[in-house]
Amino acid sequence: MATKRALKKNVNYIVSELFAECIVSKQIPGTDQAKADALMEEILKTQTEFLCRLSHPEPGNTKNFYKTFYTDFNARLQTIVEGLGNLK
Repeated sequence: MATKRALKKNVNYIVSELFAECIVSKQIPGTDQAKADALMEEILKTQTEFLCRLSHPEPGNTKNFYKTFYTDFNARLQTIVEGLGNLK
């Protein structure tokens, strides 16, 4: 299992890449600016939520905690990536 520090770095890296992709997509003519702004806000909320979850894991059942963490994080990323595709 990876350390919390490594997981936090991975979350920050992934979120920063998605945020940068959203900023680049926002500069393309024809992109809905309101949707892009809402998506960037969602990306930042995702970062905050998952970093807080990593900082305070559930005591006792750590294996299940990290399993649900990965599942929830991947589901949220899938939603954000779909949102990036629907900016036009």
